[in-house]
Amino acid sequence: MREDMQYTPFDLEPADALVLFGISGDLAHKMLLPALYHLTARGDLTVPVIGVSTADWDDQALRAHARQAVTETVPDADEEVLDRMAGRLSMVSGDFTEDDTFAKLREAVEGFGFVTYYLATPPALFTTVAAALAGAGLNHHARLVVEKPFGHDTASAERLQEELSQYFDSAHLLRVDHFLGSEAVEGLMVARFANTLLAPIWHRAYVDNVQITLAEDFGVADRGPFYDAVGCVRDVVQNHLLEIMTYLAMEPPSVTDPSALGLEKWRVLSATRTMDLADTVRGQYDGYQGVPGVAPDSTTETYFATRLFIDNWRWADVPFYLRSGKSLAVTATEVVVELRKPPLELFGAKSGGTPADIIRFRVDGDTGIRAELMLRKPDADGTPVTVPVGVDFEQVLGRQQLPYETVLLGATAGDAEYFAFFPTIMESWRIVGPVLDPARPPLPYPPGSWGPPEAGHLPGLKRWHQPSARLFDDG
Repeated sequence: MREDMQYTPFDLEPADALVLFGISGDLAHKMLLPALYHLTARGDLTVPVIGVSTADWDDQALRAHARQAVTETVPDADEEVLDRMAGRLSMVSGDFTEDDTFAKLREAVEGFGFVTYYLATPPALFTTVAAALAGAGLNHHARLVVEKPFGHDTASAERLQEELSQYFDSAHLLRVDHFLGSEAVEGLMVARFANTLLAPIWHRAYVDNVQITLAEDFGVADRGPFYDAVGCVRDVVQNHLLEIMTYLAMEPPSVTDPSALGLEKWRVLSATRTMDLADTVRGQYDGYQGVPGVAPDSTTETYFATRLFIDNWRWADVPFYLRSGKSLAVTATEVVVELRKPPLELFGAKSGGTPADIIRFRVDGDTGIRAELMLRKPDADGTPVTVPVGVDFEQVLGRQQLPYETVLLGATAGDAEYFAFFPTIMESWRIVGPVLDPARPPLPYPPGSWGPPEAGHLPGLKRWHQPSARLFDDG
C-alpha cells in the first residue's frame, strides 16, 4: 500500500484551538455554528474557536452572527449557553490568498499547543489554504480538516491528496463526510452487530434486495452555481449513499478502532462493481434550468437511481438500489432491507400473495427502525396483514446529536472514526466513474413526484418502497 494510501491513525492529538475557515459562509451558518452551540451546552466545547473569513468582521460582529445562526435553528436557545459560546469566538478577517491574513492568524493561535484547521470553503481553496498555512509555519503541531467533495473524479481526488500531503501528512489530514457523524448511520452498524436477532439473516440467503433513498422535497434554491457544477452523483451518491451502503454490507471489524472500521468499508467497496449506465436513470426536475446560476441548457442531473452488486460471499447476486433527488415527494433518508418471501404461499393466496417482510431504517430527520411484518387478521378468512413494529429513536433514546456535532468534536478531540479514509474515497470514485458526465441528457420529472417514471423500471426492480414523510406515518 502506497504511503498516501495509509489509514489515519486512531490515536490522534487533541486540539487546543479550533480555526474555522469560511465561518461567514452558508455551511457555518446552517450547520457548524448550531453544532458549536450544542457542544457548548453539553460541555464538550472546551477550546477557543477562531473564525477566518473574507468578511470584514470584528469579534463582536462574529458573535452577533453566531447568535443569529443558532437562534434560527434552536428557537429555545439558552442565553447562558449562547454567552459561553460567544465568549470562545474570535475573528481574523482577510483574503485567503494574502500572506497578511495568515500572519494575523499566526498571532491569533500563538501559545496554543495543537491547532485544528477546519476548511468550510469551496474545494478549489483547499490547496491554497494548506499551502498558505505551511508558508506561515502553521502546519506544524496542527491538523487539517477538509469538507466534501474530495475531488470530482478519481484523478482529481488523487491529485488533491498529493497536493495536501505536501503540507499535512496522513496522520494530520481528515476528510469530512458528515453522514459519518450521524448517530443513526452509525446505528446501522450497532443494529447489525449487537443484535443476534438480525445478524443471522443479514446475507444473501435471507435478503432479496436493499434500497437506499436520499430524497429531498426542495430544489437547489440559491445553490445553483455550486450544484450545476457538481450534480447529484458527486453531491451525495459518491459519498453519502455509498457510505451508508458500507455500513449495511461490511463485515464486523475485529477491533473497535477507526483503522479496522475503514478496512472493512474498503473491502466492501473494492468488491462493488462499477456503475453501469444500462442500470441507471438520471433525471432533472422541471424548472431547474431557470434557477439563478444554472446554465439554461444544463444537463446536470438532480435525480439519480442505479443498481449495484457487491461480489463477495455475503452479498453475491443481491441487488442494492440507490437513488437520490431534489424536488421529490418527501424529504427522507431511508434504508429498506427486503427479505426473501417464504418458499411456499400458505396464507395469502386469496389476497394475491403475501408481501415480503421489510426492515426500514430512517437515518435522517425522525430517525428510527421499523419492521413491517405479516400477522393474521382476526376475521373469517384470516387474511394476513402488514403490521409495523419499531422504535422512534428520539422518543426512546432522547435527542439525537446533529452530525456536525460529532464531526466538530472528532476534529478537536482527535477521533478519526467520523471521517472518510482516502482508500474508500478512491474506491467510491471508481464505482461512480462510468456514470459521471454521460452524453445522454437527464430525463425530466415534475417537482413533487418520485422522479422520472423510468426509475421504476430498473433491471430486476419489483418496486420501490417509498418512504413516508415520517417513519411511522402511513398516510
